[in-house]
Amino acid sequence: MSTNNHKKPPATVVFIFGGSGDLNNRKLTPALHNLFLDGYMPEKFAIAGIGRTEFSDEKFRQHLFQGIQDFSRRKGDPTGQWAEFAQQITYLKLDAGDAEAYSAITDLVKKYEAEWNIHPNVLFYLAVAPQLVPEIATKLGGLNLCKDKNCTRIIVEKPFGHDLESAHALNQLLTGLFNEDQIYRIDHYLGKETVQNILALRFANALFEPIWNRNYIDHIQITNAETVGVEDRGGYYEQSGALRDMVQNHILQLLTMVAMEAPVNFEANEIRNKKVDVLNAIRKITRLDAHEYAVRGQYSEGWMKGKQVKAYRQEKNVNPESPIETFAAVKFYIDNWRWQGVPFYVRTGKYLHEKTTIITIQFKQPPHYAFPIEAAESWRPNRLTISIQPEMDIRLRFQAKRPGQSMTLNPVDMIFSYNDAYNEPQPEAYETLLLDAMIGNATQFMRSDQVEAAWKVIMPIIEAWELRPPVDFPNYSPDSWGPEDAEALIARDGNNWVVLPPLNKD
Repeated sequence: MSTNNHKKPPATVVFIFGGSGDLNNRKLTPALHNLFLDGYMPEKFAIAGIGRTEFSDEKFRQHLFQGIQDFSRRKGDPTGQWAEFAQQITYLKLDAGDAEAYSAITDLVKKYEAEWNIHPNVLFYLAVAPQLVPEIATKLGGLNLCKDKNCTRIIVEKPFGHDLESAHALNQLLTGLFNEDQIYRIDHYLGKETVQNILALRFANALFEPIWNRNYIDHIQITNAETVGVEDRGGYYEQSGALRDMVQNHILQLLTMVAMEAPVNFEANEIRNKKVDVLNAIRKITRLDAHEYAVRGQYSEGWMKGKQVKAYRQEKNVNPESPIETFAAVKFYIDNWRWQGVPFYVRTGKYLHEKTTIITIQFKQPPHYAFPIEAAESWRPNRLTISIQPEMDIRLRFQAKRPGQSMTLNPVDMIFSYNDAYNEPQPEAYETLLLDAMIGNATQFMRSDQVEAAWKVIMPIIEAWELRPPVDFPNYSPDSWGPEDAEALIARDGNNWVVLPPLNKD
């Protein structure tokens, strides 16, 4: 959680490798522009895009301005504040493999240092393909300005490794070049307002934390569902799959925030220590019993919201006999005092019925004996649901008596909606995380041990699936909630997946 957002960062130069790429165009520059509009950018700042594409400074600014118009939550005014912001943007044409070319980075920093009469912080954002990260990091590590651990930081995008071995090797490389405090492993999910509010909900409210344990909670669910297929990412997805793409990072990060112990303070390493404790306490699933705890699926051809769509195996750059999963569901247990015996069900998939990310905390049933039989007919357990997207709300379900002469109970929802409660627009996740990186607040960025602990959790499942290719793919149709086995996974324990009704906007 950001604790320093009221502070302005010191003078900063932001270098974006992959400056002409999609991530910068859609997310990074729009985020920096919104921070500028909101008064959060440093008094003195510069943004330098780095790429192979031929751009003049002016053409690069025009390219980024179009990205603002197409993707930002606020459009740019070409004659107003955008013009002021754009003056701080430059472009460096640079081959990432050419070590000598990196001197242009040092020269640019020295130029700003002379102009501003202050040594600036330097932020390197690696918005590039994963295979380019080691080479760029190695070249940057050779620059003298990267030796200053207090002023220089490097941001690395997911995926962080392809498996435990490659993640460990990448960590070894980066920590050999930079101090751990300089390395910011980014997961944009952690910048979402509702995700950050999980800690506030738990630890700032006396009515939740005392019952946030195995004595009162029956089970917890995390669903991340998408209504799109792999689109033009078939080549990437063939090397990834749903388990690597979503569960190893996004979903396990949400799980740690729900399950972690109360921190002593909100310092970055204290929060991250508590998260790592959760990952280390997750019961290791062996390859032999992976089928009892994990389900995989792959979508077939069919209809999605009235549109005919291809099967995964028919997508571009996908093997026609691909064993890669587009859906994954797993049941985890956390073996510690707080959570012993409480199942954590997680699921994620492509072409599912509804786009949603929700966390559901289902409480145990209270005893019914005090109420007449008719009161128990519509009885439902208490439930707390945190909706992260597309709605941003928190819903608490409890029992209430219906008006009338009989003791009839109905479940009702008490709803806190971000959009209804606050008039100001919610910042995008990248805005929050970029500001934190400029300030030096690493709370919402992953540490090396956190990344590797998450890989250790899912590696036995990956290995089991690679040893036993699926015989039933494709096994779910578009616009469904995934394969039948996912329903069976949770139904065996007498539970069912929670799907929220839309908020009533009337």
